[in-house]
Amino acid sequence: MRFSSISRLLKASGFALVLHLGAAALGYAQPADPITDLSQRFQQYSRQALTEQLYLHLDRPAYVAGETLWFKAYAVDGTYHRPLSLSKVAYVEVLDAAQRPVLQAKIGLVQAMGQGSFELPAELATGRYVVRAYTNWMKNAGPDFYFQCPITVVNTQQAWPTTAPMAGPAYDVQFFPEGGQLVQDLQGRVGFKITDRQGRSVAASGTVATASGATVATFQTLRNGLGSFLLTPSAAGGAYTATVRLPGGAVITSKLPAVAEQGFALRVTDKSHTELSVAVQAKQTRPAEPLRLLAHTDQQVAVAAEANLLNGRATFTINKRQLRPGITHLTLFSGRQPVAERLYFRRPTPSQLLAVQGSASTQVAGLRSQVQLKVSTARPAALSLAVYRLDSLATSTPADISSYLLLAADLRGFIEDAGYYLRDSSAVADQAADNLMLTQGWRRFRWDDVLAGKVPAVAYPPEVNGYLLQGRVRQSTGAPAPGIPAYLSLPGHSFWFSSATSHADGLVQYELPQAYGLRKLVLQTNPALDSTVRVELLSPFTVGGGPAAPGLPPLTRRWATSLNERLLQAQVQQAFPTSPRYTAVPLDTVAFYGRATEHYRLDDYTRFPTLEDVMREYVPGVLVRKRKDGFHFLVTDRLRHLILQENPLTLLDGLPVFDLNQLLAFDPLKIKTLDVVDSRYLSGQQMFEGVVSFRTYKGDLAGYPLNSRALLEEYELLQVPREFYAPRYDTEALRRSRLPDLRNLLYWNPAVNLTANNPQTLDFFTSDQAGRYLVVAQGMTPDGHLGSTSFAIEVKPAL
Repeated sequence: MRFSSISRLLKASGFALVLHLGAAALGYAQPADPITDLSQRFQQYSRQALTEQLYLHLDRPAYVAGETLWFKAYAVDGTYHRPLSLSKVAYVEVLDAAQRPVLQAKIGLVQAMGQGSFELPAELATGRYVVRAYTNWMKNAGPDFYFQCPITVVNTQQAWPTTAPMAGPAYDVQFFPEGGQLVQDLQGRVGFKITDRQGRSVAASGTVATASGATVATFQTLRNGLGSFLLTPSAAGGAYTATVRLPGGAVITSKLPAVAEQGFALRVTDKSHTELSVAVQAKQTRPAEPLRLLAHTDQQVAVAAEANLLNGRATFTINKRQLRPGITHLTLFSGRQPVAERLYFRRPTPSQLLAVQGSASTQVAGLRSQVQLKVSTARPAALSLAVYRLDSLATSTPADISSYLLLAADLRGFIEDAGYYLRDSSAVADQAADNLMLTQGWRRFRWDDVLAGKVPAVAYPPEVNGYLLQGRVRQSTGAPAPGIPAYLSLPGHSFWFSSATSHADGLVQYELPQAYGLRKLVLQTNPALDSTVRVELLSPFTVGGGPAAPGLPPLTRRWATSLNERLLQAQVQQAFPTSPRYTAVPLDTVAFYGRATEHYRLDDYTRFPTLEDVMREYVPGVLVRKRKDGFHFLVTDRLRHLILQENPLTLLDGLPVFDLNQLLAFDPLKIKTLDVVDSRYLSGQQMFEGVVSFRTYKGDLAGYPLNSRALLEEYELLQVPREFYAPRYDTEALRRSRLPDLRNLLYWNPAVNLTANNPQTLDFFTSDQAGRYLVVAQGMTPDGHLGSTSFAIEVKPAL
């Protein structure tokens, strides 16, 4: 799909992507000065590279094998974080430590939102897993920009895994000079990050020494294994080495990045609550060119400024009000060449977030007692809400919708406790956020492409109407077979049929709107015309890519109680399973060809012994002719008063039939209805001489033999949403039931739709599990305000 098509689509859906330079919109009417030209090129590139993001609200951070994982999906545009109804399908996976999928599902998105669930297999091994989600359009950006969230899964039937020996060092120490490089004699800040081999952050301290052993800097992590220090490298210092002292007394050394003889050093500091300073130092022998600074947030230009070096120095002052909440990229250009880049995080103000108010009818509830929740917002909003038990396994704090979309989504890897950087506005939190920005250098594009006016490559179109099923037609040698018609069928009472002609690479694709559940799928070519080709299905899921989940922490005694409780809970769940309930999904009962010209219910007529007799006796719209190669159908086009001269598209329960001799030998008593379309019908790139469609009583082909070269598969289309079930104890008899109730998740509601200032009351019943439970509600408004709230309640046995 070309970008012009996407632009028309976005306009039709009411979404407009607008970029601003400061307060003035950019244009192309007049020849631009260099800084305006740079901004305009970036603006043009951004318009052609619409960013789509997904956020998944998971019901809790830790699970027992055999439990159900519930989630709500929110699709937004990457600039304003407004709901974006571009894609109609989200692909959700659970990946193991080797980044192999253990569960996969296709989730339908309606008005930019969707919901789904996974039944975690009882045999799933204990470990850390990653829930990953993306759309077909997001595949163009790659796995690093997919939604990814680590979770813990515990198999109570297995021993806690021991840390297996791994190749490589036990700890990883990385250093990141501000702006991108260390330059001789120019002072710069150096960020650092320290993790163990499992990817977990480590608190540490250390020193930096010259090649001769002289200490020139000291450092200490501030939070989450991150920190920074100042360093003025010199030619005499040689190669710099850091000595890191780790918990437990271990000491390791690590080299700092090489020092450049020439280049630019960047220093970003907060001058005040309203101003940001970007100081530049330069050391170069070539003539100084004007410096240009471009600041953009979510690919929206915020500031474009120009300055000249004076004695090797220049300073840009930025009004913070010009910066959108979230991560701003500050890119420094010398002439037209990017020479340094830095990220800056602006914490959103309360007015820029959605204020979600939540309260419970009681702070302390008894076992099997009712709890009422009140949730409200000052704006219309769509929320999801979960209530789960806090135990030793559920200690991690996943990013909420605000911290994910405004922070974590634009950074490489997993961000430990991303919500901290939004919750805390202290000076320590500001420094911690700056350390996080120092250790990142991440963007969705290459400046060479921007400056050259290169159109972003698009290999994956957005699924604007429904699921795009793809296959490939190959010759017997394995080479792609272009120009071959291929036919897709989903046989059944409400069948689906579509045809496509293979591209130069053999690719065929079919759009399947409102296709849910497990269906029999048949993909084939016409064996009478293409007897040597074969068709294969292509998976819509991405293979590999993205960061691996951080490892499990070592098992400690405090986990023992939680593990025992989870074991008992899993045993109860297996002994007393509940039947799943499913939400009704849209079902199109009208055939793809619409209303037939002629419709016959065969039971209304005399039953004949052969299908040939049936067609000849009371289907006047179809003539049966026998030639040297066997039987043929000729449809009579009554409107134009002519007989179409080629076989029509002939279907049985939606399956195309190419051998009419075989069809006419089929038992007519198995046929329930017959439809005839008496005019030419266009499907894909093929024109058919009418349509003749037979249906059996059960829609299951009634034993009709398939083409031996056809691909037949039980195929999972969009997941049918399940309804969350929890027992209610409305009566004394139910409260006294001896059936154990050890639920860890008390309540899950993915569809809390609020109007402005109109509290909604929700209720649930507690279980037999005493403890502390967390209520989490989060969501967004139609205009892109993000928000969440959480609070705890206690569940205790009655005294």
